[in-house]
Amino acid sequence: MTPFEQRALPIIQAEGMLRPGDRVGVAVSGGADSVALLRLLHGLRKRLGIALVVVHFDHRLRGAESEADAEFVAELARELKLEFVADREDVAAAAARHKWNIEDAARRLRYAFLERVVREGTAARIAVAHTADDQAETVLAHLLRGTGPPGLAGIYPVAGTIVRPLLWCRRERLRKYLRDLGQDWREDTTNRDVRRTRARIREQLLPLLERDFSPEIPSRLGRIARFSREEEQFWTAIVEDRFRVLVRSTDGAPTIAVRDLLKPLDLAAGASDDSVRPLRALTARLIRRLYQRASGSTQGPTAERVDEVIHLAAESTSGRCVELPGGVRVERRFEDLIFSRAGARAHDDETGAPSLAYRYSVVLPHHGVTTVSVPELKRCFRLKVIDWLRAERDTKLECVALDADLLRAPLILRNWRPGDAYRPRGARQAQKLKRMFLAKRIPARERAGWPVLESDGRIVWARGMPAADECCASEGTKAVVVIEEQGL
Repeated sequence: MTPFEQRALPIIQAEGMLRPGDRVGVAVSGGADSVALLRLLHGLRKRLGIALVVVHFDHRLRGAESEADAEFVAELARELKLEFVADREDVAAAAARHKWNIEDAARRLRYAFLERVVREGTAARIAVAHTADDQAETVLAHLLRGTGPPGLAGIYPVAGTIVRPLLWCRRERLRKYLRDLGQDWREDTTNRDVRRTRARIREQLLPLLERDFSPEIPSRLGRIARFSREEEQFWTAIVEDRFRVLVRSTDGAPTIAVRDLLKPLDLAAGASDDSVRPLRALTARLIRRLYQRASGSTQGPTAERVDEVIHLAAESTSGRCVELPGGVRVERRFEDLIFSRAGARAHDDETGAPSLAYRYSVVLPHHGVTTVSVPELKRCFRLKVIDWLRAERDTKLECVALDADLLRAPLILRNWRPGDAYRPRGARQAQKLKRMFLAKRIPARERAGWPVLESDGRIVWARGMPAADECCASEGTKAVVVIEEQGL
């Protein structure tokens, strides 16, 4: 093991982003960062207990150079005796068709390909080669564009099935590692095209800040990003708790009382009016969460639109409304705000079944029961954590009991979505939930809002189906989670 690998191993293990038994797709463009990531994980694969697959996406932006990149990566995979999976799309054509800029189109299509790799069961996780330099560039780009606290969080080490094992490492250190190995790489000339904002930050702004202000600028920006992520995780937990407690459904539309939106937490008795002003940050986040529920989008309205909704709650009378992007209307109806969407009875697939979108955070106790109410289904789900003594084990129950020690935060109870898949106990590969519905002869209209449980971005349970094999109770299980359902 090289000195660099010795340095990297405990950092990767401490992050917990790669688990023994994982089949990891390594996204390799051919550039130095991604090649270094591949060589690093290849060198550590036995100690980490993982298997590797090389994945490559050709953007078809540089003609013969792009083809040479693909061949270089394919040859590297052959040398390392690893499976190679590739795809290619015309990014420029997609950008023109959808009116995206080139960088945005490339990112969208590349991540769509990586999602397919996971969805089809080729890999459980995808490792990408973002570095400490990428983190610093991202934070600067967000500052220049204009951002709030969420934008300062920059690049997340783990985002669903995407993991980034190199966020701690500077780009030049990776090149030294490759030179020490005698490993070559490809250079993408477009990375130095300063007509692009990101390239100007990389080639001009960041070097200037390091030279004229402090060589520690990248690490300081990385710390800002880490602190901001921790703050956002805290806010997310608070918002999900308040959303669960305060929001109800009116004909399928999320609804909140005006007083609850303007004062979502009860502060100490006798506190002055000035003390509730900081709660505006929570109010604004609740508005964005309500918008996301109504629109089905992961994005939120701008600060200006959030201000309009706050004014509607604080100053307007019943019957007034605010129109938000995506066809979402916020209507004040007496002392309630109702977030509805034109044509809200959307369809989740070609079957014509209505979609019921919901998403609830779950916090498991060490022992006992936690209950999650889902007004959209008029049901509640009880997650029971119980000891798994050998004498009490039941073969039938093992198929639906989850090993509590294998579940990872965030735990999310949500509705199924087209494309959802996982490997149920007894299956040799991942299966789409839609096929499982067909196999069990579940009518299309009964599938709307079908509940699934995610553990750290991966489905581990679906109503009426075997649990995910990777999290099922087994010989070494000490405590299990059993999910029960009942009417509200």
